[in-house]
Amino acid sequence: MPDNRTLADGVPDVDERDRRNFLKVLGVAGSVGAASELSLSDLRGAVGEESAGQLATYGERIRADLAGGLDGGRLAGALSGIEAGVARLPELRAAGFPDEPGTAYQEVAAPAWDAYDHLAEVGLFAAAERHLPEFSPDHVRATVAELVRAEPLTAALADAGLDERERTAVVVDAVNQNDRLAEWVTTASLPADPEGYDPDDVAPLHQRALGGGLLWIDELDQHLWQREVVLTDDLLETGLWDAKRILAGTHLFVSAARDLAGPGELTDEQLAAGLAGGSAVAIRGQEAIAADLFRVTDAERAPRGGDAA
Repeated sequence: MPDNRTLADGVPDVDERDRRNFLKVLGVAGSVGAASELSLSDLRGAVGEESAGQLATYGERIRADLAGGLDGGRLAGALSGIEAGVARLPELRAAGFPDEPGTAYQEVAAPAWDAYDHLAEVGLFAAAERHLPEFSPDHVRATVAELVRAEPLTAALADAGLDERERTAVVVDAVNQNDRLAEWVTTASLPADPEGYDPDDVAPLHQRALGGGLLWIDELDQHLWQREVVLTDDLLETGLWDAKRILAGTHLFVSAARDLAGPGELTDEQLAAGLAGGSAVAIRGQEAIAADLFRVTDAERAPRGGDAA
């Protein structure tokens, strides 16, 4: 289901159907979550811990696999850079479509790429693929339940620049689009020789989740300059929200990875949920930005010949 129900600032609205499905999946009953503004903080004490044990097993294995290999200082610097990049998005939105080719969006994504490169070098993505399951309704539910329950994880989304409504929107979207997430499989699950390429050349699932999203942001400098005649201000607004959630998902993933290098404040289940949840948010962001800003239909595009009004 495309995100075609948007507010004025491009953030998808959480309608009544989304709300009911979200609460049903999390097993939240009664009046909790029935307030006019659904928020994660209101649900924190109402979500059960049934899946925490399994998540803890995944997190424990990743922690044992990556012990001692991560540069906490480099990842902390990348996190600060991602936060600064997200804070710059309103300025870029206000500037609108560029008059000449530039690198503003590539600069926004650069700190996230630095973290990505380091995590690939030390084998974090490969470890995540070995020890975390593929996305399924049960895995998404367990991950989101932990995101709601664990204040350090929602705080990581807040540090990335998402307010309460935006944090709720990305988490609800992950639950309600778990069928889309389930299409992202591990490298080992790809069919042999699909469409003539070697699956051994395909990066691990969580590496594709982050790297694919960052590639879309990198492309914005050229795309917005070349395609202004096709794109509208509303499409740009929605597309920049998608870029924001790619960066927020990356921030959540990197925050969990940094914890491996110290200070070690996350529990094993929070570590697993931070990695899986960060990937899920980044995946949904990259799928949305492709549909909202790059693969624009004739019905969505700007009028030919300009606005006659």
